[in-house]
Amino acid sequence: MAETGNTGKGVTAGKLASTVQKRLSRAQEKVLQKLGKADETRDAVFEEMVANFNKQMGEGTKLQRDMKAYMVAVKTLHEASRRLQDCLADMYEPEWFGKEEMNAVVEEMIEKEMDNNMEDTDTLWLDFHQNITDNSMLSIDSYLAQFPEVKARIAKRDRKMVDFDSARHHFSSLQKGKKKDEAKIAKPTALLEMAAPSWAQGLLSAHQVAQTNLSYNQAEEELGRSQKIFEELNVELQDQLPVLWDSRVGVYVNTFQNLANHQEKFHKEMSKLSQNLNDIMTKLDEQRQINEDANHSQAASSPPRGSESNSSDYKLPPGFIYKVKAVHEYAATDGDELELTVGDIVLVLAFDNPDEQDDGWLLGVQESAWIRNKDIASKGVFPENFTQKL
Repeated sequence: MAETGNTGKGVTAGKLASTVQKRLSRAQEKVLQKLGKADETRDAVFEEMVANFNKQMGEGTKLQRDMKAYMVAVKTLHEASRRLQDCLADMYEPEWFGKEEMNAVVEEMIEKEMDNNMEDTDTLWLDFHQNITDNSMLSIDSYLAQFPEVKARIAKRDRKMVDFDSARHHFSSLQKGKKKDEAKIAKPTALLEMAAPSWAQGLLSAHQVAQTNLSYNQAEEELGRSQKIFEELNVELQDQLPVLWDSRVGVYVNTFQNLANHQEKFHKEMSKLSQNLNDIMTKLDEQRQINEDANHSQAASSPPRGSESNSSDYKLPPGFIYKVKAVHEYAATDGDELELTVGDIVLVLAFDNPDEQDDGWLLGVQESAWIRNKDIASKGVFPENFTQKL
């Protein structure tokens, strides 16, 4: 067990020493290259690919960041819209026109379902946010997920290129040294060689040749190995980087096309609800104006207090049913029709013959005419939907 443990530590120590040696060798090689004392393997086409890759990664990261900010803004606007609609519902007084309709619109704005398959769905806002997440945000995330791995491979390729240059320079220096050593073998200059007997000088020369050949062969093997690793990485990246670069167009189109489609759908649905709310507000304003006009009209036509002609004591005409107030103007198109002006009070009368009544039409006389003339000679028919029952 102890032997196994020592073996493991030895392997770890060996790997560590090898890693440190590689880093030192690479650092030394880069220094020599920067100083101009060693040539550097260059590939202008590949360098352009890397520049495009860095540009593409930067643009994609910015797109991802801005899309996340947009989604946060959607959530914020959703909450603000909800609070605004709640405020409207709270302040809308029960006696105002369209209270129930307004509540329904506000509720629909908050809880309207959009799924045509009748499945449970969330609100328009949440559905909009989820669609952006599923169809745009996830696409961007998936697109950017491949960049770290490619970036790491580019960095590895750069390291292996330095290893290849270092091995190439080392092998080249050994080639030059080998030629010099071979020239010196015939004329030994070392003191040991000169002091040794002639028979021993042959052994020393043979040993020196063997050592030189061993170093030369090892350097040649290292050069071949480092060159193979570098070229494999280089070829793979030269195939992969152009494909990645071209993919950006499809990602951008898909992202913004989906975003535009969901924005259009969302705003189209919201515009319908907003129009309904606007209609209710318009009718409420019309009611306010009608009430103001009616109040002014009654104040102008009311006789002095105590007068026998006070309208609050007048006798109702025969056949009277109820009163209505005109909310829209109506111009009579026939002699038996009644002219209506916004704010007019009409006394609705029963038809002598019910069969004569058309759907959507009422018979009546202006309240002011009845008070003034005490007869129903000026009675006429008018459209019911142009009035509001009092």
